[in-house]
Amino acid sequence: MTETVRPLRRAWIARLGPRGEVDIDRAAAPRAIVEDAVERVGADPVLWAIELSSLVVRRIVGEVPALGGSPAGVELLRRGNEGTTLRALFTLLDGPAVAPPIGAATLEGIREFVHRGVPLEQVLHGVRIGHAATAEAFLRACTELVDPQAAVEEVTAVSRELFSYVDELSDAMIRTYLVEHEVWSTSAAAARADIVRSLLGDATTADVGEASRALGYDLRRTHEAVVVWSDSPNRSSTLQAAAIEALRARDATTTLVVPVASGRLWAWGTVPPDGTRRTGSWDAVAQALSRQQVQAAFGTPGAGVAGFRRSHGEAERGERVERLRREAGRVPRPATAYADVAAIALSATDLDAAGDFVRRELGGLAARSAPMEALRTTLYQYIGAERRLVEVARNLHVARGTVTYRVKRAQEVLGHDLDDRRFALHTALALAEELGDAVLLPRDIQR
Repeated sequence: MTETVRPLRRAWIARLGPRGEVDIDRAAAPRAIVEDAVERVGADPVLWAIELSSLVVRRIVGEVPALGGSPAGVELLRRGNEGTTLRALFTLLDGPAVAPPIGAATLEGIREFVHRGVPLEQVLHGVRIGHAATAEAFLRACTELVDPQAAVEEVTAVSRELFSYVDELSDAMIRTYLVEHEVWSTSAAAARADIVRSLLGDATTADVGEASRALGYDLRRTHEAVVVWSDSPNRSSTLQAAAIEALRARDATTTLVVPVASGRLWAWGTVPPDGTRRTGSWDAVAQALSRQQVQAAFGTPGAGVAGFRRSHGEAERGERVERLRREAGRVPRPATAYADVAAIALSATDLDAAGDFVRRELGGLAARSAPMEALRTTLYQYIGAERRLVEVARNLHVARGTVTYRVKRAQEVLGHDLDDRRFALHTALALAEELGDAVLLPRDIQR
């Protein structure tokens, strides 16, 4: 990427630079926009804008979580916000008359909010939060980089131009939202999504026969729910194909798929009602998902609308466990069955309380260090294997004597016999093993 910097309307903009390490190749905005920005103003100011955009997106999602929705949704938001931040840079650089038009990625994000049912008020709240954080950063940089004698006049001008810029941006977003909302609200996809949300929210008010006909899916059958997601936005067709293939591998005869966010969808399949072992193995499911490079969490089968709702709730709790595992640095699993993680999911419903429980039960074993992690993992395996040393050694690929030493050392750190509060101890170890810092660190420290 070549860098051709010309004389600037505001010379101080060329002196902007990031505070941390920023990889320009990992920018969220389209490559052509980033390259054009570098040619216009230079690499360092562009890196500064990319770094600022990431901070602003975190603030927006922190205050208006609905604007994130999923990792792919956050990435879509980052792409749009990065484009608007670079456009703000151009506006200050050359004036609003020569700034590029509002990018497609920004308007694409607005359409995403409509499809997810995010109210316009929340979208505009996010715009205000983003504008406040962006303006604050530009004005602070202006104060630091402009000659003190000219700073007041320059800050006033920058503030005025940024206000006009966000006013224009808000108008474009509102127009896009209203047009998309009118189209979406009359579409079949919106009607299906509304029916499903009604069923999930209050099944007693739904006419099951009428809802089944509208959905083309028999709600009176036995259902297995799945949530499918990807970190990459705009993979709707891939996610749908993966969901259907995975449910077919679970012997589903009919399926219902409802996209709910960029990179995330809900799905259900009608499965045999007798609860017997079906031919669809989890290996086949995992292979189907791995081929599509997506992840999925499955609920347990349930009959009728009540089972439809319960299985979906379990799938979402399974998804939450997998996301927490990922934050803890655990290897992602293509397929997560709720039956396998139910104890973790229920124990971690209140993460603050779960963390208090883990740290209280484990004491010194909860310390965040490699030696303590090795002791925790070994003790967790040891209790789970009913103290079979050979099995634990084989699973951990260590010598039997190493297992014996670690168990003895872990017991010394605990300060009590392993049979004392064995269930609580094993539960605390399981939470630490799966969720890591989410339960090992107090929440205020994590933040």
